Amino acid sequence: MSNRLKNEKSPYLLQHAENPVDWYPWGEEAFERARELGRPIFLSIGYSTCHWCHVMERESFEDAGVAGLMNENFVSIKVDREERPDIDNIYMTVCHVISRKGCGWPLNIVMTPEGEPFFAGTYIPKENRYGRVGMKELVPAIKELWQNKREEVLESARQITDAVCSLGDSLRKTEASQLNEKTLDQAYSYFLSTFDPDEGGFGRAPKFPTPHNLMFLMRHYGRTGKDASLRMVERTLLAMGRGGIYDHVGFGFHRYSTDSQWLVPHFEKMLYDQALLAITYTEAWQITKDPFYERKAREILEYLIRDMTSPEGGIYSAEDADSEGEEGKFYLWTVEEVVELVGVEDAELLSDVYNLSRDGNFTDEATGEQSNRNIFHLKEPLADTTTRRGVPIEALERKLEGLREKLFTCREKRVHPYKDDKILTDWNGIAIAAFSKAAAAFGEKRYSDAAQGSIEFIMRSLFRDGRLLHRYREGEAGIMASVDDYAFFIWGLLEYYESVFDEKYLALAISLCMDQFEHFWDEEFAGFFFTADDGEALITRQKEIYDGALPSGNSVSILNILKIARLTADPELEEKAARMNAAFSPQISKHPASFSMHMTSLDFVLGPSFEIVIAGDKNSPETRQFLDALSSEYLPNKVVILKDAANEEEISKIAPYTQDHTPLNGKTAAYVCSNYQCRLPTDDPVRMLELIREGKSFNKVPE
Repeated sequence: MSNRLKNEKSPYLLQHAENPVDWYPWGEEAFERARELGRPIFLSIGYSTCHWCHVMERESFEDAGVAGLMNENFVSIKVDREERPDIDNIYMTVCHVISRKGCGWPLNIVMTPEGEPFFAGTYIPKENRYGRVGMKELVPAIKELWQNKREEVLESARQITDAVCSLGDSLRKTEASQLNEKTLDQAYSYFLSTFDPDEGGFGRAPKFPTPHNLMFLMRHYGRTGKDASLRMVERTLLAMGRGGIYDHVGFGFHRYSTDSQWLVPHFEKMLYDQALLAITYTEAWQITKDPFYERKAREILEYLIRDMTSPEGGIYSAEDADSEGEEGKFYLWTVEEVVELVGVEDAELLSDVYNLSRDGNFTDEATGEQSNRNIFHLKEPLADTTTRRGVPIEALERKLEGLREKLFTCREKRVHPYKDDKILTDWNGIAIAAFSKAAAAFGEKRYSDAAQGSIEFIMRSLFRDGRLLHRYREGEAGIMASVDDYAFFIWGLLEYYESVFDEKYLALAISLCMDQFEHFWDEEFAGFFFTADDGEALITRQKEIYDGALPSGNSVSILNILKIARLTADPELEEKAARMNAAFSPQISKHPASFSMHMTSLDFVLGPSFEIVIAGDKNSPETRQFLDALSSEYLPNKVVILKDAANEEEISKIAPYTQDHTPLNGKTAAYVCSNYQCRLPTDDPVRMLELIREGKSFNKVPE
C-alpha cells in the first residue's frame, strides 16, 4: 500500500511512501484536511541520508499500531528539509524556542491546522525509553490536550509563533554595533580557547569539520601573521585527512566524527561538506604548498566527479550512512577480508599504515562493544611511517595506491549506501566554487570542465521564466529558489569566472545578483529574506545569518556583493553591503565566531583587498604567467578582470573603468589597485606580486 507521497520526487518522501502512516506532502490539501477534521498536524522533517530518520521510520512510522494512532488523531505531513529549507528553518527555530537547546533531525512538530506549533521534538521512539517519550504515549497525551484543553493549547501555539516572529523583529530594533578588527580578534580568541591542540578541531566530541571556521582562520593568519591561526587550521586539516572521518579507500569526507580523535565517523557523505572542504584544503595548499593538502583537495574532487556527478553535469546531493540496514557496513573491513584480497604480506603493510587489528580498531557506538571490523585511518604522517620502515616515501605511496585500488574495486561489489540523486542549486553552487578554485590553483582543466558542466546544467534545467529553481530530479525541476540558491550559485559563478575568464559567466552572476535584490532584499532594514517576495506565505518570513553546517545566504551574499562592487566599481553595492553589516552587527558582535563566514566578508571589507586588471591576449603564454602567478598565491581578498581585444566591448560594459587598461608596449600588463589606491601598471608578473605584497602594508592605516 502507498500513501500520498508516492507521486513525489524527493527521495526522502519516497522512502516513506509505503508507510502505513497516511502521509501528506506539504501543501494546502493537508492543511484543509486538518481544518475540516479539526485535528492537529504532525509535521515530520528529515532528509534521505539521515540515520536517525531511518531509525524512527523503521521503529515508529512502519509500525501499524503507531500509524493507527497517528491516522486517527493527526493529519501527518512529511517534509524533505533539503527540498524545503524554508520550512525547516522556521520549525527548527520553533524547536529551539520550545526546548531551549540544540535540535537536529528528524524534527517532529505538532501544530494547529493554521501551522502554529505547540510541541517540538527530534527522534521519538515507539515507546518511552531512557526518559524519552515514545509515540505510543505521546499521541494519546496530545489527543487528550487537544480535546480537553484546546484553548490553552491554541494560546500556547500563538505565543510560540509570536516568539519565533519576534526573533526577526529583534534584528530591526537593536542599535547597530561597530564591526572592526576587534571583532575578527574576538572570533579568533574564541577558536583559540576551544581548540583541541592534541587532536585538532574545536570543542569535544562530536566534532564537525565546519570548513568556514578554518577559512576564517586562514584569513586571520593572512591579516595578522599569527602562527596560532595557521597552526589551528593545519592541525585540524591534517588530523581530519588522516582520520577515519576520511574515506581512505574511495575518497571524500563523512559527515562528522562521533569521537574527539576523528576516528569513528557518522558515515553519510554530503555534497556541501565535500565542496567546502575542497575549498579549504586548496586554500591551505596556497598558503603552505604542502602536497598533503593538494592531494586531499584532488581526492575529494575525484570522488565528486567519479561518484556524484550526473551524466547531464549536475552534482548529486548525498550518500547514506547505512547499507543493508547497518550504518557504516559498506566502509568497514576485517583483517581477514584484507588478507584474502591482497595476501598476508600486503595485509601486514596495510595494517601497519592504517592501524588495522584482528580485534577491530573501534568500539561500536550502537552496542558499546568492540567491533572486529576496522576503519582505515593513519595514526602518524606517512613520512614517519617510511622512516620507521626504512623505505622511500615515493615507493610506499605507489605501493599503497596500488593496494587502495584493489580495495576500492573489491568494495564496489558490495551493496552501496543509498545515493540521494536530487540536484540542488545551492549545493551545486558551492561545488562549482570548489572545482573552480582548484582548477585555478592546480591548473587542472578537468575541474573547470566539471564546474562548467554543473553551471550549464543549472542554466538549462533549473531556470523558469528567468528565475532560479531549487531542486531537480528525474527530469522535473521545481520549488522556488531560496536566497541560498542565489547566493551560492553566484559564489560559484564568480569563482568560475576567475578560473576561465569567460565574461558571460560574470555577466550572469551580476544579473542574478540584481534578481536577488529584487525578490529577497529588505529595503527597510537591509539584508536578504530567506524566501522570495512572491514565495509561499509561511508563519514568518525569516532572515538567516548564523553560519552553521552551511554558511548562511546572507554571509555569502555580502562577499558576493563586495566582489561585484569592486569588479564593476559600483558604490551603490558597496553601500548595500555596509547596510547589511550594520543591520546584523548587534547579533554578530555578541559572538563573532558563530558567524565565521561573515567574518571572511568583514576581513574583505577592512582590507587590504585588491582589484587587478590583466590586459593582454587571453591565450598568450605571457598572460597565462600572470594568471598562474595570481592563482598559486593565497589571495582571498582579490578580484580579477581579464581584458583582451576579443572581449573588450563586453568587459567595458561590465566594468567601464577598464576602458583605458591596455597592454604596455604590446606586452601583457597588470593594473593593481588596493583599498581605493592604484599603482603604476607592470608587464612583469613578479613585479605584480610585489605590488600586491606591498599593498598589504602600503594601505595599512596607522592606529
